[in-house]
Amino acid sequence: MRASRRSILSLAACALVAVALAGCHQPAPAHKFNAVDLTGAQYARTLDLPDFDGKQRKLADFQGKVVAVFFGYTQCPDACPTTMAELAQVKKILGPDAARLQVVFVTVDPERDTASLLKSYVGNFGSDVVALRGDASQVKAVAREFKVFYEKVPGTQPDNYTIDHTAGTYFFDPQGRVRLFARNGMEAQLLAADVKALLDQKA
Repeated sequence: MRASRRSILSLAACALVAVALAGCHQPAPAHKFNAVDLTGAQYARTLDLPDFDGKQRKLADFQGKVVAVFFGYTQCPDACPTTMAELAQVKKILGPDAARLQVVFVTVDPERDTASLLKSYVGNFGSDVVALRGDASQVKAVAREFKVFYEKVPGTQPDNYTIDHTAGTYFFDPQGRVRLFARNGMEAQLLAADVKALLDQKA
């Protein structure tokens, strides 16, 4: 009886050790994104516009990086500078991985946002930020592809207008697939966690 009891206890101990060891090899739980998960979306798939230096840019140019695409305009009073500042803060939080996040600003006001003005504007938020500017028809086509709304709101003078527009940022993974949409006002820490998760994911 004693031998039998010892055998049972030994088997039980082995089972506990096996469970413990198995637990050590369990994969970490998947990251729960803070932004809206767009994985598999059939829009926001292409982006092809000239930058402030006249160079044609595509999403494929940034392969291997997480790309943050924001539509706005330089005379935007609130949402645009706030979002761009938040993205700059995200890069700071990322530390060594900051270079693996590419911020892209697409103007919805090509009429006033000249190439030189765009270059100066985005330079306030980082030396590597890219600004894109097409003509009216090109911007309209890209906005439609991204499901971005924008509409001119007349002011007191013909050139003193504002533009109502979708205030949010699209995030693409290093393989160039649209993955997330972050609404305006999300905390930089939350966005940084999402970007880090995209960088860490395998293809």
